[in-house]
Amino acid sequence: MTIELRHLRAFLTIAEEGNVTRAAARLHVAQPALSRTLRQIEDHLGVRLADRSTHHFALTAEGRAFRDKAAAALAAVESALDPGGLSGRPLRLGHTWAALGVHTVPLLRRWDETHPGTPLELLRVDDRTAGLTQGKVDAALLRGAVGTPGLHTELLVSEERVVVMPTDSPLTGLARITLADLAGQTIAVNTVSGTTTTALWPPTARPVGTIEVTNTDEWLMAIAAGRAVGISTAATPSNHAHPSLIYGPLADAPTVPVVLAWRPAFAHPALPDLLALARQVLAD
Repeated sequence: MTIELRHLRAFLTIAEEGNVTRAAARLHVAQPALSRTLRQIEDHLGVRLADRSTHHFALTAEGRAFRDKAAAALAAVESALDPGGLSGRPLRLGHTWAALGVHTVPLLRRWDETHPGTPLELLRVDDRTAGLTQGKVDAALLRGAVGTPGLHTELLVSEERVVVMPTDSPLTGLARITLADLAGQTIAVNTVSGTTTTALWPPTARPVGTIEVTNTDEWLMAIAAGRAVGISTAATPSNHAHPSLIYGPLADAPTVPVVLAWRPAFAHPALPDLLALARQVLAD
């Protein structure tokens, strides 16, 4: 069997819905036919892409890897076949939160001035690689260690960490906040794109608990509601000001690297210009 675009679209719909029946309804096909398509893809690849039963459906590790590759392949084909993209196609820049902080607006403004024929689209994608492995963006601003295969990264800057607290937190009265001061707190942890885990603390002095969230909005709300405190970077306050939150420096935590990442096989022609301009803006 030859894998065609329709197979990729079918699998991606199944992955998004997390359910073959719902995916079949969305694609306007019969559920048995879509199940056969999934089996055909698995037979062709020689691996099981999903664990499924009457009441359970979950992608396997191979299924998650194939989902990312299928999304990237489909995005590349659709981009290549888009007549409007043959000249001056947008450069899509993904981020998960904060982008470049206070440098974001200067970057966008200076890009518009120097590259009027190539729109720079800034997209927030709540995903470990800000949509890069899924083909949703051409490049991404990522924080922390990036171990995803197939990505090239260039270090832009290292950011200091900050503590994010509700305005009525006792921590706001401290002149200097350390990791030890947070050991008695519940920490909000973004499990999708955050840079903070309990491994930041020594094993004998870790926080009393964590609240796990999957995006920045949930993270901010958990802290504003007084359910937890958070740790982020110095880029966050400028992009996520909130009347119920206070940001303060964290004195003894390691800095967080910020990189520009992209897939060399699908590099946008204007990517070198973006990298150069980002470095210039950060240096000003």
